[in-house]
Amino acid sequence: MSTPVICFGQQPCGFFPRRFLYAKFVTARRLQAEIGGKIVFFLHDSDHDCRETQTILRHRKTNEPQTFNFTFANKLQRKFSPLFLKRIPADWPANTARQLPNYVDPRWVDAFKQTAAANAADFCLEMYRRMGLLDGIRGVRSGDPTVRRAACDIADCFVDVPHEGEIVRARLIDGTLRLHEGGDRYLDLPKVDFTKEQVSPTRDSRLRWMQSVIHCTHYVCGAGEQAYLNQADAPEITFVPRDPIDRSDEAYTDHPA
Repeated sequence: MSTPVICFGQQPCGFFPRRFLYAKFVTARRLQAEIGGKIVFFLHDSDHDCRETQTILRHRKTNEPQTFNFTFANKLQRKFSPLFLKRIPADWPANTARQLPNYVDPRWVDAFKQTAAANAADFCLEMYRRMGLLDGIRGVRSGDPTVRRAACDIADCFVDVPHEGEIVRARLIDGTLRLHEGGDRYLDLPKVDFTKEQVSPTRDSRLRWMQSVIHCTHYVCGAGEQAYLNQADAPEITFVPRDPIDRSDEAYTDHPA
């Protein structure tokens, strides 16, 4: 029998991970203890939605929730660049660190201060590493050119292309590269040649694209994923619902050091 490969996927989802992501880590480790094998974290850092990195923390005295997020170099980058290319202004870490003692233990304030990264995806990943979440887990990133070259071809995709001095993630629709500006408004970009290194999947093509690289045997899926994943795209996978967790959209900061 082949060695189990247990996978779960997620966009970078806060510089402290949202509780639903923490639950995926816990579920994968529990499953590994039961069946053995290896764990792979598929980090979809190609996503461009800046709302993905919102971090909801509760005040340590009042328990009131507060939403934090990165700031970015400019509006175009904030709206359309993939998370691994959303640059963090130099003053953001220090400004945020000054507020954190009201919301998290000193050890996590220190971990935050020690984290240095140029973009949002790298910053989140480094914080998860400092929290010990990635110990013994292999990471695979959708923005990695070697991963993109190895993945299967997909027609339903986004393409990273230059636009007004930035790299933006444009949806390929009927041969046209388009930026969604909200509602039914789109900005069509000039047609350009592109390679596999520029291509990343949409929500509906992500499972097949990911599986062509990772070849997992088990996939831990969240509540939202269960609603849209087309399991017929990967009949060889055993899908495992993540363990439940309360306040799933808030940040998890209780992990032992």
